[in-house]
Amino acid sequence: MSAPATREAGSRVRVELRERSYDVHIGAGTRHLLAECVAGVGASRAVVVSARPAEWVPDPGVPHRVIEARDGEQSKTLETVGNLCRQFADAGLSRGDVVVSCGGGTTTDTVGLAAALYHRGVPVIHLPTSLLAQVDASTGGKTAVNLPEGKNLVGAYWQPSAVLCDTDYLRTLPEREWLNGYGEIARCHFIGAGDLRRLSTVEQITASVRRKAEIVSCDERDTGLRHLLNYGHTLGHALEVETGFRLRHGEAVAVGTVFAGRLAGALGRIGPERIEDHLAVVRHYGLPWRLPAGVDDEALVRLMKLDKKALGGLAFVLDGPAGAELVPGVPEAVVKECLAGMDRD
Repeated sequence: MSAPATREAGSRVRVELRERSYDVHIGAGTRHLLAECVAGVGASRAVVVSARPAEWVPDPGVPHRVIEARDGEQSKTLETVGNLCRQFADAGLSRGDVVVSCGGGTTTDTVGLAAALYHRGVPVIHLPTSLLAQVDASTGGKTAVNLPEGKNLVGAYWQPSAVLCDTDYLRTLPEREWLNGYGEIARCHFIGAGDLRRLSTVEQITASVRRKAEIVSCDERDTGLRHLLNYGHTLGHALEVETGFRLRHGEAVAVGTVFAGRLAGALGRIGPERIEDHLAVVRHYGLPWRLPAGVDDEALVRLMKLDKKALGGLAFVLDGPAGAELVPGVPEAVVKECLAGMDRD
């Protein structure tokens, strides 16, 4: 399922974090706010890290250097972060300057982490160019890269100074990148964003970002409520690693969302109708919902134990009578039983 970016009026969502508060601008043409945002942080120069053609990035309004980047999990490494920091130094970037990212979610993650580490933190502005990055990755201040042992195991919290979600960028997305973003939109259905299925693209992005902003404003550093944002992600991240990232993030989260519904049902937290809702929402967006053929259930369980929510066991964000919440100490036998009961490609 794909859809064109709309030309409806844009929107703005405020992420309230006291002195670190910032705006997320959503709509066609919002990239042209870049110079205004750069001026707002008082930067005298910029480094633009872009995984997109040079013409996709508007003039930041100050002297700047453009660094080419590559989207994709293969580039989401500590080596990439180190190389970026060296190029920041070569450009003479100071703590009073600004870094701008332009690309998908792996680019905003990697550039965000490099900005967090360089000089112990320089301002960063994100121009996310994929639906996945606009819906989720670019907002909230979580930055991380992967290790061979697992997904997002090295990172930091570093809030951007602004996020410009220009829906014009979405016009070039291939079908599979739309699906990648829809995976995060589908999981929003179960964490309080409401039913987004019949909304326009701008409305879906805005509703998803608004719900994330509400959660992040209450819990910036994952001490409680923010765990909700990881709905479907525990199995999702494990599937990404186990498939060698053949399954993309949003696709893996979609399968993880279906699994979360089944696991909640097995634990007696929800009934059959709500379990079916998980499958119906995921299938509405045309997303994968079966486990990929050939994945090893034991390997998936080992990877899920590395999840940042798991403190000495298995923990999942699961639906329940009061809505979604973090459920620690989920019995391994129940997890394995639910995995065994999943349909497979």
